[in-house]
Amino acid sequence: MSADRIDGPHQDQQLVTSGTDLADAEAALVLTHGRGATARGMIQIANEVHREGVAFLAPQAAGQTWYPNSFLAPVERNEPGRSSGLQAISDAISEANDAGIPTERIMLIGFSQGACLASEYLARNPQRYGGLAALSGGLIGEDLDDEYPGDLEGTPVFLGCSDVDPHIPEERVHDTADILESMDANVTKRLYEGMGHGINEDEMEYVSGMVADLVDD
Repeated sequence: MSADRIDGPHQDQQLVTSGTDLADAEAALVLTHGRGATARGMIQIANEVHREGVAFLAPQAAGQTWYPNSFLAPVERNEPGRSSGLQAISDAISEANDAGIPTERIMLIGFSQGACLASEYLARNPQRYGGLAALSGGLIGEDLDDEYPGDLEGTPVFLGCSDVDPHIPEERVHDTADILESMDANVTKRLYEGMGHGINEDEMEYVSGMVADLVDD
């Protein structure tokens, strides 16, 4: 274990795999579920956008919750869950890398709490990724600061959310888009009128196109 590695509540949880077998895959999706949900539920969502050659890696949160409080709370109030969740994403990416899949062919997909975690991971670990789809989520913290140095090198990012989501303020979606764009991500942002907290067909269609791009180029 490296000195900076986090060993927290989510590190002894199962990594659920599906899709194309990792040994045969040329791309991978790292899937992070929402509060009270499961890794297997994210696998079911990913099945709707699967392409041949794409492996699925879905970490499971201990107690089905990545961190205890709102993502808008001060960061320290969501530790150690937040950092442990970020480590779970890192571990899944490493597993894909070890199978020969480069990070630029690895896409992060998260819903709700998992979308917040995936957004945060991308911003805190900038490089070229296969993509980020943050569905009903945004960057974590009470106040977003300037501690997001680095270059995402044109990583495609999709932010989809309701304009009246009870958990995700519209303003945080805009702020997340602005920060990721400042880091040279290629951001597409869509706010859906009156949708509530969920995933719609337009989002799934867009994400499906992003997944296809992982293996079609």
